[in-house]
Amino acid sequence: MLNLRETQKAMLTKHIKEGSAVADFTMGNGNDTLWLSNQVGVTGKVFAFDIQEAALANTKSLLEKEGCFENYTLIRESHHLLKEYIDCPLDAGIFNLGFLPGGDKALTTLRSTTLPAIEAAISLIKPGGCLMIAIYPGHEEGRLEGELICETLSGYDQKHLSAYRFNVLNAATSPYFIYVEINEKYKGGNR
Repeated sequence: MLNLRETQKAMLTKHIKEGSAVADFTMGNGNDTLWLSNQVGVTGKVFAFDIQEAALANTKSLLEKEGCFENYTLIRESHHLLKEYIDCPLDAGIFNLGFLPGGDKALTTLRSTTLPAIEAAISLIKPGGCLMIAIYPGHEEGRLEGELICETLSGYDQKHLSAYRFNVLNAATSPYFIYVEINEKYKGGNR
């Protein structure tokens, strides 16, 4: 069976190199933050966001335990405010939506902040860069969040970006991901 997480990483790898600037917009327990840190190396930059103190503590502990490069900034803030913290164009970004693994399932990402965060992230991604968005439709907010994201991304002009959805066709509530690639020739302007 295809491993969606490994597929995501393989797709991201072509956009990330030593010295890249990247973001984990939903740091959770820090696994994506750690992976990104290792990909961009000592000269790269990783911005990681979460609203939960437990997520920051778990991530910081993981990064220290793994002897991670000190190339990251952990931000306890909603991802929709990302432009207040990111001061450079990004090569790639990751959204892993839903709730903190092992945390309170009542605390989940919400359409009201996720969509503005994705739109802000798209505006910061360099031409030729990408976003990876993991969606979990097994709970009501996740289903609604996914529908809104798909609807919004399908409205972008292909001159700006291409958005692809990867899912298991015969498992309606299984997680899926959306891969967004900014057109290399995109110069800005209307979506």
